[in-house]
Amino acid sequence: MSLLLPQDRVLLTGDSITDWGRDRSDPTSLGTGYAMVVASLAGARRPDLGLTFLNRGVGGDTSTMLRDRWQRDALDLQPTVVSILIGVNDTWRRFEGGGAPTSTDEYEDALRSILDATRDALGARIVLIEPFLAPVKPEQHAWRSDLDPRIAVVRRLAAEHRATLVPADGLFAAAAVRTSPEQWCFDGVHPTAAGHGLLAQAWLDAVGVR
Repeated sequence: MSLLLPQDRVLLTGDSITDWGRDRSDPTSLGTGYAMVVASLAGARRPDLGLTFLNRGVGGDTSTMLRDRWQRDALDLQPTVVSILIGVNDTWRRFEGGGAPTSTDEYEDALRSILDATRDALGARIVLIEPFLAPVKPEQHAWRSDLDPRIAVVRRLAAEHRATLVPADGLFAAAAVRTSPEQWCFDGVHPTAAGHGLLAQAWLDAVGVR
C-alpha cells in the first residue's frame, strides 16, 4: 500500500543532501539530487496521484537550525507528507568544527519538537530518513560514536510518531561493501549521482511507490 494519496503535497527537507543545487529564488526548484529523482520517478510511476513536491533543504543545517526555520519552511507550506533527513552536520561539527556541535539530547529535543509541531499543526504523514555515513577516510570511522546514537534517536522517534522510516545508514553500508564507499559518497557524507539514486529508490520503496 502506498503512503502517498491523490493530490498530496510532499515536502522534502533537511541539509545539503536534500538541498543539492536547488535554486533558492524558485520555490518550485527541486535541485539535482535525490529529491529530484524521487519527484521524477513518483510522478512517472503514479501520474494518477497528481503529486506536488517541494524541496526546502538547506546546506549546512543542523537539527536546531532546521527547527528554527520550521514554521516558515514547513508548516507555512501546508504539506500533507513531510520527509526529513537531518543529523550528519550535527556530527560533522563535533569532529571538523565550523560551529557549535549539538549533543544527542539536543538533537533529540530538536527533532521531537519538529515532529510534534508537524503533527499538531498539520497532521501530516511523516517520512524519516536516517542520517548516514560511508567513511572514505580512516578518521571518519570515529564519527560513528557520535552518529550512531543519533540514528537510534531517529528510529525511536519514527516508532513513536508512526513515521515511515528509510533505513539509509544500513543501505549505504551494504552498498559500500559491494563496491566501495566512494562509489556512493564521494567524501563519506555527500552522495554521488549513484548515491542519490540509491537513496531515492529506498525512499520510494519505503512509501510504496514502485
